[in-house]
Amino acid sequence: MTKAAILIEPGKPLSIEEIVVADCGPHEVRIRTAACGLCHSDLHFIDGAYPHPLPAIPGHEAAGIVEAVGSEVRTVKVGDAVVTCLSAFCGHCEFCVSGRMSLCMGGDTRRAPGQPPRITRPDGSIVNQMLNLSAFAETMLVHEHACVRIDPDMPLDRAAVIGCAVTTGAGTIFNACKVTPGETVAVVGCGGVGLATINAAKIAGAGRIIAADPVPEKRELAKKLGATDVVDALSDDAAKQILEISKGGVDHA
Repeated sequence: MTKAAILIEPGKPLSIEEIVVADCGPHEVRIRTAACGLCHSDLHFIDGAYPHPLPAIPGHEAAGIVEAVGSEVRTVKVGDAVVTCLSAFCGHCEFCVSGRMSLCMGGDTRRAPGQPPRITRPDGSIVNQMLNLSAFAETMLVHEHACVRIDPDMPLDRAAVIGCAVTTGAGTIFNACKVTPGETVAVVGCGGVGLATINAAKIAGAGRIIAADPVPEKRELAKKLGATDVVDALSDDAAKQILEISKGGVDHA
């Protein structure tokens, strides 16, 4: 048995309880959780803004060490350091084979109806898995395509945010905006996702990266991660400052 933080009722504190994690199926990986971020999406589930079958274990921004693998798993092995991702993909549906894994309906990434659940309480009652991961637990049992091996030298408490905040911010730059060298980018809000966006814009070669946030410490961190200019987002002329810095407007905001 292992411990987890279980959401029993929206708006109420999570309950720390013992759970039973099943043995690995053919395409499953068991991971000892080392670190997990608290994404605002988790808070939406916890406060009831997003519905989900309960009881359930939140958490989807994690890193850990592989403890066991199923008979068909070839992507990771026992002892590997991994980061997890909520967007598990099956690898063989029409979306996956055409390179659109993010659109995978994911039926094969979960246990089928009638199969034993991945997570239960000691009395055998089901605990629902949230977003393919349920990382607010000492142990996760996930589909093999819900985790990726990383450099073992990377600190796991840093690696944890890659699975959600970093890929969200970086994906904005690389996939949605397709920023090219020399373009100008404005990022409003320098939290985890915003800072990842700034860092990715630097990697993409953006010429000016304008970071707007009301917190001075966040603006300073934004400069360390690649921002060329910073603006107090709550100042009365914040928009005017951005227009002046960018000489008429940014390519992406």
